[in-house]
Amino acid sequence: MDFIIEAVVKAIKELYQTDIAAKDINLQETRKEFEGQVTLVTFPYTKLSRKGPEQTGTEIGEYLQNNVPEISAFNVIKGFLNISFADSFWLGKLHDEILADDFAVGKPNGKKVMVEYSSPNTNKPLHLGHIRNNLLGFSVAQILAAAGYEVIKTNLVNDRGIHICKSMLAWREFGEGETPESSGLKGDHLAGKYYVWFDKAYKQQILELVEEGQTEEEAKKNAPLIKEAQLMLQKWEAGDEDTINLWKTMNGWVYAGFAETYKTLGVEFDKYYYESNTYLLGKDIIEEGLEKGVFFRKDDGSVWIDLTADGLDQKLVLRADGTSVYITQDLGTAQLKYGDYKMDESIYVVGNEQDYHFKVLFLILQKLGKEWARGLYHLSYGMVDLPSGKMKSREGTVVDADDLMADMFNTAAETTEAMGKVDGFSEEDKNKLYRTIGMGALKYFLLKVDPKKRLLFDPKESIDFQGHTGPYIQFTHARIKSVLKKAGYNPTESKSETTELDELERELIVTLNKYPQTISDAAASFSPAIIANYIYDLAKIYTRFYHEKPIMLAEEENQKQFRLQLSAASAKVISKGMNLLGIDVPERM
Repeated sequence: MDFIIEAVVKAIKELYQTDIAAKDINLQETRKEFEGQVTLVTFPYTKLSRKGPEQTGTEIGEYLQNNVPEISAFNVIKGFLNISFADSFWLGKLHDEILADDFAVGKPNGKKVMVEYSSPNTNKPLHLGHIRNNLLGFSVAQILAAAGYEVIKTNLVNDRGIHICKSMLAWREFGEGETPESSGLKGDHLAGKYYVWFDKAYKQQILELVEEGQTEEEAKKNAPLIKEAQLMLQKWEAGDEDTINLWKTMNGWVYAGFAETYKTLGVEFDKYYYESNTYLLGKDIIEEGLEKGVFFRKDDGSVWIDLTADGLDQKLVLRADGTSVYITQDLGTAQLKYGDYKMDESIYVVGNEQDYHFKVLFLILQKLGKEWARGLYHLSYGMVDLPSGKMKSREGTVVDADDLMADMFNTAAETTEAMGKVDGFSEEDKNKLYRTIGMGALKYFLLKVDPKKRLLFDPKESIDFQGHTGPYIQFTHARIKSVLKKAGYNPTESKSETTELDELERELIVTLNKYPQTISDAAASFSPAIIANYIYDLAKIYTRFYHEKPIMLAEEENQKQFRLQLSAASAKVISKGMNLLGIDVPERM
């Protein structure tokens, strides 16, 4: 709306003989209860006009209406000047921009951003929390790419440590050579099975030692299983061949299992980092920090940083024996990633339980003088809960990602068949549709909520063809495609000489026109929820349009073609917007 800003600058100059900078003009979207599309707040200009806000707004409005052909009307409500654009302006937007193939395709902005998400442990399968993490990270990456960024999608895999050794030890002692092939289990589920076994056996040993007279803390340290796991970790770090081979074998199973889950989720990565390669990184940074006086060494040899002046506390960055802690590794990995890609921004998609950790990490890097650290951002998100009694996992403690997705497909099948939406579909097409609807329901439900908020996910509620859901939007898209197919719509041949719009047609074009700005807003706040709610609003408006404005029964061919154009534009934007959420939209259902 730059031309409006320029016109307001001229109005102020001519009406009140005052120069004002374009950056000082504040335009807002007009509130739904008022007529108009753009609103100018007039209070700042009353000092220049020496008149009340309403009279000032009227004078500016009259100037704009008389001098800007695109403006058809205005109204003033208290200190707010609401501006309406002419139908010719909106029709121009539709034909010249919205219907064009490159509508809302962001031009490269020359900036590079890394989005790190997923970050699984290789001792267990992905769970519901990982689903939100993966969907959020992938969607943010899609949105940033649409906004013109060069995006690198990364996954830092936690493939080493005591928890990994627990699964390895349990399998070695009790697995009897079981493999994914012999058991029929996905590799990640097989590793998870032995991790659960270790945990149960370890707790039993603690209980027995407590009964023999040890304290619980003593028992936790002295239980034979934990000592064996610690010994295995030492052997791994020392490069013991048998231990390394077992680690590679079991991790290979897990990676194959993860790959299946990622494929079903529809997420992907450009680069994998592995903690087994990065866990020794960061020690050089500690030395650098000691030289700069950022860190200090205590008498026992451990290295710390004092962040009390920043409202935090003292933080250990290197143990007395010279071994790393998590913050050491993260400092080194951050430096490694920047060295690999020289990105302008780096986004860590991690749950809000790690808020403090990332505050410390980013602050330390800034104190070390790493200029690129100012581009680091923690995309903190809330946990996901389910109604009690539903979706119990095979372990009984967390909701397994594969189980949840399978349940979504089954729920989609039951709901869709009950509504008679698959009449005439082949079995193959039915199954494809059930997966599309099931994943669309899951993804949309998790992404429509602001990432920072904790949410309650109800699988059945998410598959509601009439609610604020993915299937409702998918059905709207399929309905439009059906209309276009029935009409034999051809975008290159469709011609319309419509010059006037009714209120609903105008509202639909205005909403479609907001899509590029919606992408910009979502990219700026790293929030797929902005896209999700915009697409839902668009689908609702189109549904009203469909019911109130007959398309195939239009009185004139010109009117029919115009409404088909509006329908095609709506389908395109719905499809593009859902794609940014990682959601497929069916052609029919």
